[in-house]
Amino acid sequence: MKFKAVLFMALGWIIPGLGHVSQKKYARGAVFFVSIFAMTGLGLIMGGKVYPFQTENPLTILAFFADVGNGLFYILSRFLAIGPGSLGRMTFEFGTAYIAGAGLLNYLVALDAYDIAVGKKR
Repeated sequence: MKFKAVLFMALGWIIPGLGHVSQKKYARGAVFFVSIFAMTGLGLIMGGKVYPFQTENPLTILAFFADVGNGLFYILSRFLAIGPGSLGRMTFEFGTAYIAGAGLLNYLVALDAYDIAVGKKR
């Protein structure tokens, strides 16, 4: 593996789109950042939950790995009171799905930055 490619992938995971911006793909990076930020923000507004690592239920382990895909946002949510979830809200499940979907999408965006760096894509 090329070190630079892995670095771009890690940057893209930490902050969505940063791996692309670092490779001078400004428009693509901006679209990815805005899209993932909007999905995460809408999920929080809807009262979605960001799951910590729990071993009681296998589904919460999967939700944890999906949420970790949000990178810096997930790290901040562990130190700040972001995304505790509001189970009483009607939109709780949709908000949680938006946050998890944003994390999964960010995994794909980071892999796209890696593919560009190794020359598989332009």
